[in-house]
Amino acid sequence: MPRLRRSRSPVHLARRGAAGLLVSLALVLALQPDPAPAGVGGPAAVPVVVAVADLPAGTQLAAGHLTVAAVPPDVVPDGVVERPELLEHRVLAAGVRRGEPLTDARLVGAGLTALLPEGQVAAPVRLADLAVTALVRAGDRVDVLATAGGTAVAERVAAGALVLAAPGRADVADPGAGLLLLAVDAGTAARLAAASAEATLTISLPPP
Repeated sequence: MPRLRRSRSPVHLARRGAAGLLVSLALVLALQPDPAPAGVGGPAAVPVVVAVADLPAGTQLAAGHLTVAAVPPDVVPDGVVERPELLEHRVLAAGVRRGEPLTDARLVGAGLTALLPEGQVAAPVRLADLAVTALVRAGDRVDVLATAGGTAVAERVAAGALVLAAPGRADVADPGAGLLLLAVDAGTAARLAAASAEATLTISLPPP
């Protein structure tokens, strides 16, 4: 008389099903190509000198102010350098933030005036109120107002001038205190020079 096969228990069937799934998963993983190593096929990062901390305008750069960061080449600005020693003893024309690449446009020197629009010159303007000077940054547009001694009327001698460099917070003993470097045309530069000798100068910020 033939023996009847006993039915499998649900637990046994579940174990067999799980084992089958594990075997299938292992087979799929074995057939997949190995992932490419990170960075393979992409452009290599570029070493760039950056500031290790927030630095104000007028800072004379030293080794402790600088470090090197690896930056993707498509976001590297013009005018950077790869070695910190190339920037030591240079002076900042404008403040920089921690981690910001240091370009020639941030330094006192030819790189700063290279940003001048065509037909304009760089004109220094010393303001009487240091607190006002601290309100502006490189890239701002300002109107320069002159008040002659003995009068209560201010005359606008420059309108919408581009700020090339600003000291930010400055100490009274700092020779750069209150000094702005503006991009203006030659005629406006002459008026600013005359007003600096005869009047008290301040600025206002026109609407954008």
